[in-house]
Amino acid sequence: MIAKKELFGTTKSGEEIYRYWLENSAGMRAGVINYGAILVNLFVPDKEGNTADVVLGFDTLEPYFENGCFFGAVIGPNANRVGNACFELDGQKYQLQVNDGGNNLHSHMEQGYHKRIWTVSEMENGIVFCLEDKDGSMGFPGNKKVQVSYSLTEDNELKIQYAGESDKNTIINLTNHTYFNLSGHKKGKICDHVLTLNASAYTPVKAGSIPTGEIAPVAGTPFDFTRPKKIGEEIDADNEQLKITGGYDHNWVLDGTEGVLKEFAVVSDPASGRSMRAFTDLPGVQFYAGNFITKQTGKENAVYEERDGLCLETQYFPDSANKPKFPSAVFGPQRSYKSITIYKFE
Repeated sequence: MIAKKELFGTTKSGEEIYRYWLENSAGMRAGVINYGAILVNLFVPDKEGNTADVVLGFDTLEPYFENGCFFGAVIGPNANRVGNACFELDGQKYQLQVNDGGNNLHSHMEQGYHKRIWTVSEMENGIVFCLEDKDGSMGFPGNKKVQVSYSLTEDNELKIQYAGESDKNTIINLTNHTYFNLSGHKKGKICDHVLTLNASAYTPVKAGSIPTGEIAPVAGTPFDFTRPKKIGEEIDADNEQLKITGGYDHNWVLDGTEGVLKEFAVVSDPASGRSMRAFTDLPGVQFYAGNFITKQTGKENAVYEERDGLCLETQYFPDSANKPKFPSAVFGPQRSYKSITIYKFE
C-alpha cells in the first residue's frame, strides 16, 4: 500500500519531486521518487528482526541531478552499451551520444530516463510511473510511451514491472540500476556476499566493455556462479575479462528465462542473515560488483566506495542492436515491450 507521500525536493526549474513510501505488514518499506523513477530506500528486516536500508542512494534530491553511478535509477530507453554509439535499424543508421569512450552507455547522460520527471498514478499495492518520449529523442526512433511500476507484496517481494510501446521500430531495453548491500547500505564491501546465478554462459567483452558476440560457457572460469560462491573469491583473479572491467561487470545469459518468469539469482549475506532471490522473464542480467563506485557521501553521511554495492540489472544483452545473434530488443507497432523483475527478501 501507499503509506505516505512527501516532498523530496525541487528541480532546478522549480518542479516538485515526491517520495512515495510503500510498505507491507512484514516490516518492509520502499521509497521511490518520480525523478528518474528512482528506488531511494529499501528497508528489510534481518535474522534478528532489525530493519536496515539495503540500497545505496542519497537523502536529498540534489545529488541525483549528477548521480554518476546511477544509484537506484530506471535506465532507458536502452540500458547498457551500444558499440560505436550507433546502430542500424530497418536500413537507417542512428547515431547516439558518445559518452563512454567511443561507445554509448545508458542512452544519454542528461536526457536518459534516469534524469526525467515521470508522471505518477497509484495502484492497489504500489505506484506507477509513466513518461512519453518523442521520435528522435537521444537519437532513437519512434514516439514512445513507457511505464514502470513498483509494488511491495506481503511475501516481501519488490516487484518492478515495465511496459513500452512505440509507433516505429526502435530499441527498448529498460532496467533498474539499484545497488544492493544486504548488510545495510553503509556497511562497506559486498565481497563476502554469496551469489548463485542460474546462468551457464556469459557474453565476453573486448576493450570498452562491448560484447564480442560470443556466448561462452562459464564452466572452469571465475564467471561460474552456478553454485554458491563468495563474490570476492575470484573477483581479482588473473583473468583477462576481469581485468578489462575491473572485476565483475558482464552480462550473464540466463538459463530458460526469456519470456518465462523464473528465479535467476540468490544473494545471501552471512553477516545479517538476509537473502534475496531474484526473478525475471528477460534473457540476461548484468551482474556488476560496484568496481567503479566513486568515493562519495550517500545516505546518513555514509561514505560509498568501490564494491560497496552490487547490481543485478535484468536486460536484453548489451549491444544487441549490433549483434543479430543476440535476442532482439527491437520493439514497435508489431511488438510491445513488457517485462517483470522481482527481488524477494528472506
